[in-house]
Amino acid sequence: MNRKSIIWLTVLFLVVTAGCSKQQTARPAQEVVVKAMQVIQQDTPVTYEFVGEIIAKDEVQVKSEVSGNISRKFVNGGDTIRAGQPLFEIDRRKYAAAVADAQAQVAQAQASFSNIQRDVTRYQNLASQGGIAIQILDTAVSQAEQAEALVKAYQAKLEQAQNDLSDTLIVSPVDGRIGVNELSVGGYVQAGSTVLATVSTVNPVQVRFSMSENEYLKFAKMGTSPDAWGQNLKLILSDGSEYPLPGHLEQIDRGMANQTGTLAMKAAFDNPNQLLVPGMFARIVAVGETRQGALLIPQRAVQEMLGKTFVTVAGANNEATTKPVKLGPKIGNLQVIEEGLTPQDIVVVEGFAKTQPGSPLNITMIGLNDLTIPGTK
Repeated sequence: MNRKSIIWLTVLFLVVTAGCSKQQTARPAQEVVVKAMQVIQQDTPVTYEFVGEIIAKDEVQVKSEVSGNISRKFVNGGDTIRAGQPLFEIDRRKYAAAVADAQAQVAQAQASFSNIQRDVTRYQNLASQGGIAIQILDTAVSQAEQAEALVKAYQAKLEQAQNDLSDTLIVSPVDGRIGVNELSVGGYVQAGSTVLATVSTVNPVQVRFSMSENEYLKFAKMGTSPDAWGQNLKLILSDGSEYPLPGHLEQIDRGMANQTGTLAMKAAFDNPNQLLVPGMFARIVAVGETRQGALLIPQRAVQEMLGKTFVTVAGANNEATTKPVKLGPKIGNLQVIEEGLTPQDIVVVEGFAKTQPGSPLNITMIGLNDLTIPGTK
């Protein structure tokens, strides 16, 4: 093959290759099937959520006023109990003996006091007639006063012994539920130090949560006091369900915690069916300000990358376009958008992961009723 033929073959190959490349370039891109919805614009009450822990409003450690061995136990761990209900009994034998001994001492002192009083009466009659010296009467009167004081001392001792005997029966100080780690029969109890059991109140309960400094400042700058936003609180349980009874803010700490920079708070919720148990975690939802004409999109339409947030919208000719957005607070399953979108934008909710900027979209429009997210209501 001569040089001229080789050149013509090379030119022919380049022409054919260029034609194939043109055909491939001209082939239209395949449409990406997505679900999308138009940006919602409406007046929206803004809610704020805080993670909280359910705690007992009152948690009382039951201790004994007397020492001794537990002779009887009237409850089991986990029982629901009432204030004044017997829980334990300390061996009462030595305390009953102390009462009997004190009663005998009181009786003896009273008898001695009575005899001296009779002597005083006789000496008073004799002294009035000049039958005895006044000094004898004075001595008798002094002895009577001493005997009376001794009677009062023994009566106080008797009262203490009776109180000790009464304290051998230990009752619940509050309505609530008793812990499962209570002492058993035979265990020794040291007065004032041994914890026999812990009783936690169950109705109402409190939810302990914290508010960050920025959140506190946001409420303060809006002029919204805790008396306003803290009176109709909602509680979202760990399974996503809403607790049926509202709560109210009950306690606010005196200042920010040094280590966390948060303000501790406690909200109270009625718990008549004892559904709420101390140790459970839940979310407190507080209603703040109402935003006029707020722009809302589904939370799952928001994409995050390298600390930035953006969404995919249907641009001209239904082509995928990426827009950076500034997020506001969350409202249920929706997200408030403060910057980056207009009410006319159509936001891709499902399928945006398969798109690239400029990709043609095959759009199925959906509404709020189609936004079912597992684990939420």
